[in-house]
Amino acid sequence: MRGERGGYGRGGPRRWSGGPVERGEDLGAPSASGRAQGGGDAERLRAALLGMDGSGYGRYRSLTGRWRFDGFELAVEHVQADPYAPPSRLSLEVPASVAGFDAGLWRDPVRARALADLLARRAAEALAGSRFRVDAGGQEVLARSACAVREGAVRLRFAVELPGHGRRIAGREAARQLCELLPAAVASSLRAQALPAEEVRAFADTVSDSVAAREQLAERGLVAFVADGSVLPRRSGVSDLPLTGPGAVPFAAPEPLRVELELPHRGRVAGMGVPEGITLIVGGGFHGKSTLLHALERGVYDHVPGDGRELVVTRADAVKIRAEEGRRVERTDISAFVGELPSGADTRDFRTDNASGSTSQAAAIVEAVEAGARVLLVDEDTTATNLMIRDARMQALVAPDREPLTPFVDLVRPLRRSHGVSCVLVMGASGDYFDVADQVVLLDAYRPHDVTAAARALAAPRDDAPFPAVAHRAPDPGSISAQARGRRRIKGRGTDALVFGETEIDLRALEQLVDPSQVPGLGLALTALVRRGHLDGHRTLAAALDLLDAELAEGPDALDDGYLGDFAPPRRHDTAAALNRLRTLRVARQSR
Repeated sequence: MRGERGGYGRGGPRRWSGGPVERGEDLGAPSASGRAQGGGDAERLRAALLGMDGSGYGRYRSLTGRWRFDGFELAVEHVQADPYAPPSRLSLEVPASVAGFDAGLWRDPVRARALADLLARRAAEALAGSRFRVDAGGQEVLARSACAVREGAVRLRFAVELPGHGRRIAGREAARQLCELLPAAVASSLRAQALPAEEVRAFADTVSDSVAAREQLAERGLVAFVADGSVLPRRSGVSDLPLTGPGAVPFAAPEPLRVELELPHRGRVAGMGVPEGITLIVGGGFHGKSTLLHALERGVYDHVPGDGRELVVTRADAVKIRAEEGRRVERTDISAFVGELPSGADTRDFRTDNASGSTSQAAAIVEAVEAGARVLLVDEDTTATNLMIRDARMQALVAPDREPLTPFVDLVRPLRRSHGVSCVLVMGASGDYFDVADQVVLLDAYRPHDVTAAARALAAPRDDAPFPAVAHRAPDPGSISAQARGRRRIKGRGTDALVFGETEIDLRALEQLVDPSQVPGLGLALTALVRRGHLDGHRTLAAALDLLDAELAEGPDALDDGYLGDFAPPRRHDTAAALNRLRTLRVARQSR
């Protein structure tokens, strides 16, 4: 028995507008058990699955299309070829009249994103142990393709491993999964009456407060804010859950840096404001320097209640910088950092397939500023030392005309003055940055102290080097293709790599990627930049990213062109960084 053709089936993706799914008709309330009831498509689907039992696996493809259940509509978008292929892709829609969520939870886009995130998590919990897989995410609250709420209607997209005995259909198990477990999960996780109202409201309030706090930073002259009582340490190196027990030291702002923000739900909240300019984070080993910087890296995202970092917020234009030996650099002006090279390479239009630590870090800084970053986050542990400092004794031994590198310490103030770029740097071994710091925060057993006055007493005069205008590049769209053997190939490998067409982009240095679903999102973003003509060989990368940002303001659907997988739209800075690491990239022109 075939479902209705079209919709999300082989005819391609359908634009979802929310509301009742078919001619405005109310689907009615689901049964108490959630089991398919009362004939219609749901019973026909059950009968079809039972009738397939023992048939060849390919017969599952006849399910493609749309099936009406009590209280929701199921769309079978793609059926796997055999039991060992990637899972099948399905979606479902629950109309607003059945979902029953108050308009105060979805009318505002921020709260709608929070509600969708929570519903995806609850659906994943309800389907745990089944063959269904819902992309529910980790500690960050992201816009993602898995769930959306529009005009009160809920859409959930998910994967399912259709059961089989070898290459034969296990029809009874399929009927149990699709016609019993799935309706029960929908009833218990995607309807307002099944969820604790206070929990739902608190989740949305937490995200709303985080967004409101972040929006106040620029107008207050801040790059970040860490609320008193925040818990920054994580449970382990492989767990992003908050640490508990004696080591979970609540954050308390040092008095000179204490500020207060007014939030829509929590009201007035005090904490440490990180001012614009050059901020050093110093202290002994294992006292929390990198932990604080890591929290600031993640502060560009909102967090779930109970994470401990709900009110650790950083401006959206903050980018983590590090060295990355072996990466490709394509026509980037790194002349501010690197002068005349022995090889004769032009550092104003620099390209290499195998960058050193210093040239890769220099390129990362310039590329971030080119893409619109106005806050750089730097941890000396992951930098190229020779690009960060050059002490007096080394200068005395190596003649200036034999050293092409200008250290970052001589450029950080001009970068601030000429380009409005602030920096937050973790420094544990070099006091040279005392000479250029606007404020210095010392971490002692995870407790911050303002030691700016003491650091200035140790500082010495330092001459700055000029920082030229940043060159803007226009990528050649012909060098950016996700095609491999005539088919589009976009696949993530965790957060480490993106398979894009016939190449693989190394993403390990992009430390602000926090979710595997952002990686296919990067591939879709790169494809959209080219397919929609935003990159045309003349438009600069920054201008193209502006156009894509405007589209993404409408939500993840802006990237949904029929991709049969889960994705989360990436930040513009990560899209630019991925493009810059694409080994086929060519730049058509460079301008200032």
